[in-house]
Amino acid sequence: MNSAQPHDQTASTDRHSLVQALRRLLPADAVLDEREDLRPYECDGLSAYRQLPLVAVLPDSIDQVQAILRLCHRLQVPVVARGAGTGLSGGALPHQQGVLLSLAKFSAILDIDPQQRLARVQPGVRNLAISQAAEPHGLYYAPDPSSQIACTIGGNVAENSGGVHCLKYGLTVHNIQQLKIVTIDGELLTIGGSGLDAPGYDLLSLLTGSEGMLGVIVEVTVKLLPLPERAQVMLAAFDDLAKAGQAVGNIISAGIIPAGLEMMDRLAIQAAEDFVHAGYPRDAEAILLCEVDGTNEEVSEHVLQVRRILQDSGASEVRTATNEAERLLFWKGRKAAFPAVGRISPDYYCMDGTIPRKHLPRVLKTIAELSQHYGLPVANVFHAGDGNLHPLILYDANKPGELERTEEFGGRILELCVEVGGTITGEHGVGMEKIGQMCTQFAAAELTQFHAIKAAFDADGLLNPGKAVPTLHRCAELGAMHVHKGELPFPDLERF
Repeated sequence: MNSAQPHDQTASTDRHSLVQALRRLLPADAVLDEREDLRPYECDGLSAYRQLPLVAVLPDSIDQVQAILRLCHRLQVPVVARGAGTGLSGGALPHQQGVLLSLAKFSAILDIDPQQRLARVQPGVRNLAISQAAEPHGLYYAPDPSSQIACTIGGNVAENSGGVHCLKYGLTVHNIQQLKIVTIDGELLTIGGSGLDAPGYDLLSLLTGSEGMLGVIVEVTVKLLPLPERAQVMLAAFDDLAKAGQAVGNIISAGIIPAGLEMMDRLAIQAAEDFVHAGYPRDAEAILLCEVDGTNEEVSEHVLQVRRILQDSGASEVRTATNEAERLLFWKGRKAAFPAVGRISPDYYCMDGTIPRKHLPRVLKTIAELSQHYGLPVANVFHAGDGNLHPLILYDANKPGELERTEEFGGRILELCVEVGGTITGEHGVGMEKIGQMCTQFAAAELTQFHAIKAAFDADGLLNPGKAVPTLHRCAELGAMHVHKGELPFPDLERF
């Protein structure tokens, strides 16, 4: 279940023909078919799932991408597009009999338009690089995943990534204006437009978060925002997780929308402090990081209000960053939480679910109870402001059965999110990881419509097959959905 079989050599003749055909389209060094060359592409950030592709290709132009997809469409070869490989749901897991299409060479910032506050970039551009390029113009790109130093904008679009500032400024879908994609049959489409609104259906939203199942992104136009006049972050320590969860609701209820509102529990605090030395209180059960930004007057007023709310909510300590260096250090600890936890455990499993904010105390309490039940520690790090949870389950894959127990624990957390009115993903996507929980989240009729949309773009199911949307038969096998025997409105879609 969690590790694919070794590379299949049974189709060597077909594989040889495919490699030769690809080498007629690309430079020799842009087609990789040796096992040692393919190994770096065997997984994304969810390393529990591994699979070598049949062949990997590294095009450097849109024409080359179109030629590759036309060839694969004609030969009926599956294609999985890949960015930086930082995804955490197995979305970029290669297909054993397919082509892994890397967009790593699409790394140019094509244009920055300060007047329209837009940047036109290739999909392989790193998230952070966009803000760095826009900074001389007094602008920046708002979505900032914790992996922003490495993750690429194409992958951000595919997963609809967020970040610590998504509460106020939105997810990727709220911060892009136009996409160029190549369909499986090689057609280049422009989705969206240069204006604030585009005619027709909102396909831009449909493509954002589609996890590489509808088309291959080859260009992205993102919206840029003016750098705020001032930003200030407060750190609040709590002796109880429930109090910290309640404080989140109290801040939002007061009509204040922070730029960022993040929570970490004791285990995450201690790991981050040992790694980054951000000055976090090691004895706290939870900390909140609350950043407000805007004009000097707005920030001064909101800092006073938030400080009072935090104290009234039971914070044992409230600190305000005294300068920009301290503000960045506070955030550095939060953004380094994932690698920090990696230092204290042989392995960890990063979950991603979203819940209504009012249920934070209940959900955190239940996760703690599940942690005791499964005998696996959990470090909680999450975007508290919008209810996007990232529980990190610590385990050791070398211990027999522990990975399977961890996956079961993670599934219970996602089902809990659905139970309280939330969703099984906030920004990491479904990929391979959450196929089973899709059956819990959606009814048969809804999944059927998802397959119909997939078929409209990719009738043969060649783009990233087997990911994100389960078949109805698969749901029935899992026992997670009531499907009447024979009642499959689109039985031909089962091959997806």
